[in-house]
Amino acid sequence: MAATIFCHLSSVSSPSSASHSRGAKSLLRFPGVSAAAPAIRRRISCQAVSSAPPSSPANLKAELGLKDFLHIDDFEKETILKILDRAKEVKALIKSGERTYLPFKGKTMAMIFAKPSMRTRVSFETGFHLLGGHALYLGPNDIQMGKREETRDVARVLCRYNDIIMARVFAHQDILDLAKYATVPVINGLTDFNHPCQIMADALTIIEHIGQLEGTKVVYVGDGNNIVHSWLLLASVIPFHFVCACPKGFEPDARTTKKAIKAGVGKIEIVNDVKEAVKGADVVYSDVWASMGQKDEAEYRRKAFQGFQVDEELMKIAGPKAYFMHCLPAERGVEVTDGVMEAPYSIVFPQAENRMHAQNAIMLHALGL
Repeated sequence: MAATIFCHLSSVSSPSSASHSRGAKSLLRFPGVSAAAPAIRRRISCQAVSSAPPSSPANLKAELGLKDFLHIDDFEKETILKILDRAKEVKALIKSGERTYLPFKGKTMAMIFAKPSMRTRVSFETGFHLLGGHALYLGPNDIQMGKREETRDVARVLCRYNDIIMARVFAHQDILDLAKYATVPVINGLTDFNHPCQIMADALTIIEHIGQLEGTKVVYVGDGNNIVHSWLLLASVIPFHFVCACPKGFEPDARTTKKAIKAGVGKIEIVNDVKEAVKGADVVYSDVWASMGQKDEAEYRRKAFQGFQVDEELMKIAGPKAYFMHCLPAERGVEVTDGVMEAPYSIVFPQAENRMHAQNAIMLHALGL
């Protein structure tokens, strides 16, 4: 509940104009008061009386209909599908050249980047602009969150300037802390644990090309990383068959896998036989073997991942209906061949474009628009 503010307005006549002739010109005059009358100064005294303790950031967001977007399984199936439907609608508007739909007009977004990115920055900044808003880029050296300034302090400052915060960070705890202390929606642009905006764009792309996500078979080939964690969380909300084919020792987080399986919604498999895994796939999905922050392990990982490259032969095993997807950036010739990236069944670039459209819909939902 907001504080009640009581104000008292009083009028005070100024000293005679004769003794303050020079200063009188700067005194404020009000309509209906003659120039000959004594100048009037208005004195306003206000006292705020709180009628209830202040709401927590989470409660305040809930009261205002605002929502964070941190993990896909924070939402029910109906909400996820509603966001994806909204993404299709807004995408169609933008592609048609429509430029009068400006739901973000007058709003600003703070974009925190502890990790650099091309797609995340361009898709969020362009998408927010196309819908009427203004986005501010805060790079790794602008804030140095957790080093120069505590995350909770960053959250409480930025939410006083901006209507929404997007953050691409390393530690997952940083995104949780931003959401805990900010009174505006916080969007997870990526953490070391998960990447929900990417998987929402992937789901939109699959729906566009296959017709639906439910009942499809998505086979991820590579490291059990943050992309896999978000796929697992999506499979705990929407029923489809998700397979992670990875070398031994590179499986996704055990707790996240167990949680997704326990949900009993999608069919989930974690396997080490990649050729068996891709049979009958609707989508074969890959990512770099050494993510940002793991580049010192690149050579070791190349050896460990031998046999897990997505090449033309593996796509043949997958079958004629299989599409290839990659969240980018791709290391051509490492986790995927150039031939697969450029093949007719590759939908990598429509997938990249859909980052913007999926995120627009996520932000509309987060802001209650």
